[in-house]
Amino acid sequence: MKIFITKRIPQKGIDVLTAAGHEVAIHDATAPLSPSDLIQAGQQADYILNGGMQKFDEEFFQNCPNLKALSLMSVGYDNVDISAATKYGIPVSNTPGVLSGATADVAFLLMLAVSRKAFFNHKQILQGKWKGFDPTAHLGIELNNKTLGIYGLGRIGFEFARKARAAYNMEIIYYNRGRNSEAERILGARYVNFDELLTQSDVLSIHAALTSETANRFNRDTFKRMKNSAILINTARGGLVQQEDLANALRAGELWGAGLDVTNPEPMAADDPLLNLENVCILPHIGSATMETRDNMALMAASNLLAAIKGEKMPQTINPEVYT
Repeated sequence: MKIFITKRIPQKGIDVLTAAGHEVAIHDATAPLSPSDLIQAGQQADYILNGGMQKFDEEFFQNCPNLKALSLMSVGYDNVDISAATKYGIPVSNTPGVLSGATADVAFLLMLAVSRKAFFNHKQILQGKWKGFDPTAHLGIELNNKTLGIYGLGRIGFEFARKARAAYNMEIIYYNRGRNSEAERILGARYVNFDELLTQSDVLSIHAALTSETANRFNRDTFKRMKNSAILINTARGGLVQQEDLANALRAGELWGAGLDVTNPEPMAADDPLLNLENVCILPHIGSATMETRDNMALMAASNLLAAIKGEKMPQTINPEVYT
């Protein structure tokens, strides 16, 4: 079969596909494909493995009638029009689970970095502004026994909450579409409504999918309801946070700080005002960026395609209704 990969992925994933005897073509460039070039590539392929944030809309699926399946090397799938894929009979899979630990580590890293203004203080050294010990300058806050609020307590949120409870004895509260009995049993997590999540959290970490319902869910109104000593963490998708409102809230002292691994847009502009705020730490979407995790993601994405090629259901299908 002809498989097209939209961006170079770890070699282990490629090797699995070629070892099975399939023809693999790779878009080996930094810039994403234009919509027309993506359609052209899709017309020449039987299967596609998406290694980046390439967007797949209804026009794509409509113009690629020979496409049989789409495998995403990501847990998020907001870049795919799932209803259109289903309409045209294309199963879409993702890679959940294998990146939970690595992404939770980055959320933990950002929480700690923001609490101690680590990025700003590092810049002080680079800019020659470290003049010696000052007992009152750029002080941070401690995390021990604070309340961690999780917006979207799935696998990644659970891992982050587990680490935070073990390290800092943090109380865990969460807001979800449904109850997480495992988190309540193991972590003593307490289910709250959205307003309680905002008003009670000392650290509020976002782990939900980006949908029409969650887009810009964190905005001027929500920031005003949060504690002015609170830290906001986002390792999910940049579109859940209204960034201009976030910058204004931080400048106004309505929040203590923010740690972001995802932004809107990505890449973030180098002159974005958030980058110059003392109480902000931003990373370039590295949540799953460990060698082990990326290898496992590539292998899972490849395995999903191999299942589809064999005529089987892909193990991690986002739209299982396509099979019926």
